[in-house]
Amino acid sequence: MIDIVQELAAVQRATGRRRIGDTDCRTVTLSRTYDADIEDVWDCLTNADRIGRWFLPVKGDLKLGGSYQLDGNAGGEIRRCEPPRLLMVTWIFGVPASDTDVGEVEVRLSPAGEGLTRLDLEHTATVDPDRWTEYGPGAVGVGWDGALLGLGMHLGTGEGRPEDPAAWAMSAEGAQFMTGSSAAWGAAKGSRRDPGRSRQRRRNTTKFYVPQE
Repeated sequence: MIDIVQELAAVQRATGRRRIGDTDCRTVTLSRTYDADIEDVWDCLTNADRIGRWFLPVKGDLKLGGSYQLDGNAGGEIRRCEPPRLLMVTWIFGVPASDTDVGEVEVRLSPAGEGLTRLDLEHTATVDPDRWTEYGPGAVGVGWDGALLGLGMHLGTGEGRPEDPAAWAMSAEGAQFMTGSSAAWGAAKGSRRDPGRSRQRRRNTTKFYVPQE
């Protein structure tokens, strides 16, 4: 069993805006400290076999300047790779990508004490204004919470993501996790300027991820 409350509380969340070139983008940021050496966490982020065990199967030329494709998800180019502290990739969801798609995911690692590593992840993307109004940061934030959960499980046990992620998502445990994640994004720094809208976004996000609720 997963301690859902503890896992969700282990992550710090924030949302904001930044520009990529001339494009105004939204950001979601997650930070968490893992009980693992920085080299081990770095290997989890860059070793194709391990990525598939805690996140999604990945293919491509996984080196600086190469490209990657996550199974059934996003793909892009590897723009920065500075072991064992910085990885930055472009992030384009869906195929084919349009010329207006702009997205980046940057992960930074830093020592956080003996045998501990802090991970900071920032996802920057163009977002349709209507979609942001409806869902807010939880639309992608819940997915990243799940990824950080999988990484923590892999670092702890060597396993990681459930054998059948779709079945887990529909389980009572999965529903509790995603409902809690949605609520956490509703309370995240930068998303509470309009409490009424934040509550509605949380409800919409929860309904999207947990339809039975």
